[in-house]
Amino acid sequence: MLFDFDLIQSVYSTFKEKVDKAKSVLQRPMTLAEKVLYAHLYNPDEIKDFKRGVDYVNFKPDRVAMQDATAQMALLQFISAGLPKTAVPTTVHCDHLIIARNGAKDDLEYALGLNKEVYDFLSSVSMKYGIGFWKPGAGIIHQVLLENYAFPGGMMIGTDSHTVNAGGLGMVAIGVGGADAVDVMAGMPWELRWPKLIGVRLTGKLQRWTSPKDVILKVAGILTVKGGTGAIIEYFGEGAKTISCTGKGTICNMGAEVGATTSIFGYDQKMYDYLVATGRKEVGDLANELIDYLNGDPEVYQNPEKYFDQLIEINLDELEPHINGPFTPDLAWPLSKFAEAVEQNKWPEKLTAGLIGSCTNSSYEDISRAASLAKQALDNGLKAKSYFLITPGSEQIRYTIERDGFIEIFEKIGGTVLANACGPCIGQWQRSDVGKDEPNSIMTSFNRNFAKRNDGNPNTHSFVASPEIVTAFALAGTLKFNPLKDKLVNDKGEEILLEDPNGYELPLKGFAVEEIGYQPPAEDGSSIEIKVNPNSERLQLLEPFEPWDGNDFIGLRLLIKVKGKCTTDHISMAGPWLRYRGHLDNISNNLLIGAVNYFNDKTNSVKNQITGEYGPVPEVQRFYKAKGIGTIVVGDENYGEGSSREHAAMEPRYLGVKAILAKSFARIHETNLKKQGMLAITFANKEDYDKIQEDDIIDIVGLKDFQPNKPLKVILHHKDGTTDEFLVNHSYSETQIEWFKAGSALNLIKQRLHTPKEI
Repeated sequence: MLFDFDLIQSVYSTFKEKVDKAKSVLQRPMTLAEKVLYAHLYNPDEIKDFKRGVDYVNFKPDRVAMQDATAQMALLQFISAGLPKTAVPTTVHCDHLIIARNGAKDDLEYALGLNKEVYDFLSSVSMKYGIGFWKPGAGIIHQVLLENYAFPGGMMIGTDSHTVNAGGLGMVAIGVGGADAVDVMAGMPWELRWPKLIGVRLTGKLQRWTSPKDVILKVAGILTVKGGTGAIIEYFGEGAKTISCTGKGTICNMGAEVGATTSIFGYDQKMYDYLVATGRKEVGDLANELIDYLNGDPEVYQNPEKYFDQLIEINLDELEPHINGPFTPDLAWPLSKFAEAVEQNKWPEKLTAGLIGSCTNSSYEDISRAASLAKQALDNGLKAKSYFLITPGSEQIRYTIERDGFIEIFEKIGGTVLANACGPCIGQWQRSDVGKDEPNSIMTSFNRNFAKRNDGNPNTHSFVASPEIVTAFALAGTLKFNPLKDKLVNDKGEEILLEDPNGYELPLKGFAVEEIGYQPPAEDGSSIEIKVNPNSERLQLLEPFEPWDGNDFIGLRLLIKVKGKCTTDHISMAGPWLRYRGHLDNISNNLLIGAVNYFNDKTNSVKNQITGEYGPVPEVQRFYKAKGIGTIVVGDENYGEGSSREHAAMEPRYLGVKAILAKSFARIHETNLKKQGMLAITFANKEDYDKIQEDDIIDIVGLKDFQPNKPLKVILHHKDGTTDEFLVNHSYSETQIEWFKAGSALNLIKQRLHTPKEI
């Protein structure tokens, strides 16, 4: 099925003209990222040499995509805006709410019953407002997007941080919060700070056990989890042309783990082949006519130091397979050093589980390479020694790999095939093979491995690798294994050295599927009525947040001073909490329950400054809200890294937190806070973090003259009567300050659209 071809034709019909116009203003060669950005300016006539990392710019993305967990809140916001239909093509994908328990068939049936209310809501809203709806079991949002919607030179936003996966097909695809999606769905400009540019030149060709996953695992080790913040990573070079389209997607997908705004590859033959294989030859033929415009200019790639803010060079001939972790995706270990690291760090040596698939690594190429190892095991009397789970990325992938015999091979070595959904990757794993807090090790081909991320166990040491490495380790059952040199012992006592994995970029017989799971919107949805049960525990219509009262924030109490890493998983956990993603009051009961309190090194234990007692974070904050007492949260570096979930911004806003003060923010979370009318500020001097004491009463002054690039002041009133004061910075543009004053970006949209209509 070919979706939105008229849209793609429209983008391509003006792409060359827009790029040429930009180049005439810039008077220099352009990177691919710049070409796509300039081709999607909201006002194409407002062209200038935007300052990277400084200027805020309005864009007009081509489409919006949402997964079911984030779509609930995004669509609740869109409903409240009062518009009859989305202004751009939009899709919803049901992939987050399916719990991995027993296997695909049982788990999907269970999810359909458990989540019926939510699925019915998403389906009816999609029908009414012109939104394409991908049913539960159809696949993971990013794999489905790559197969059906992504196109070279396009721009897309999605309410999931791994929307960046579409960069593998030459698209600027950016993860955002639901409020950003509402802007675009409403036809409003979408604002983004003009990104910096990181170039990655790839030379050579991947060898033996090394895969595209190892490229991004290497890059993550170089850049760290925040090294790409505010930047687009552009991959180029002869090595890039040797990597499959889906392999490029894998690399772009995990760019989210270094904080990058997005990642992108230039259009090439591999992308054309993938477009043809997925039924979109017409798109590929159009792209071929613009191939020079869908790549960076030759001068850029010949002298990249002149055009990128940072340059990384990787020789694929020399790249080793990598394993990253535990507890952070940027702790990178070459395979040859990994066993030694396990020994030195005393990580649990036994591998309890190996998991392959997910939005990052569930392509036909990934599965076929892993299956080649499983087939070797089967032929040599070997079975998996670890719990082995396989997650197909879409129904098209699942059906095709079943047809080609891979599922049968996996099952015969002890594997279990899960539903086409996120499952264990996002904590939707009803795990029973280890105790709740039992130290253990797992290895996945997923993208994130923060503590508790996969199974809720803080002592699960999660390592990230390619599907073929994970499969080999699952056969060995131990972390002290190197498949390039170590042998396995079969049931006859024979020693077996695995041969190099091999697979196919695309299926030789083509892709096949019987039912893709797509529901088109109604031709006219005006008569469809959206109902939400007021007594529902899962869905709740939104009330607008109160606008700013025009005063400085005086007398704030410290809710929590967070110590160390605080991802959106720490702020608003996933797993079982996903069931409340459409109910703001209920999900607010998980606010910051995973964050470590600086003053007692405990999670979910903060001091109530009025009673002097310690209690759960949400409970203490609800106490303050009931008393009309404003509060502040203080964070460490890269506060809010990880998933794009805007609940991590909406919950503190809903419960009465006035400001978040951190050493630094992750990009998406900072924007989400701004969209919800929160004050997001950073220490001008990071050492001032140490001045904040547990019983402080805190003032934030200067808001009456809130301006871009003008610092605010924080005054600490300590319990002993002394005070400290220091400056704090912010990154608010004039537009974002208007969001703050209005109480939220949504409030401002409603004001401008003059649509008080209620549903």
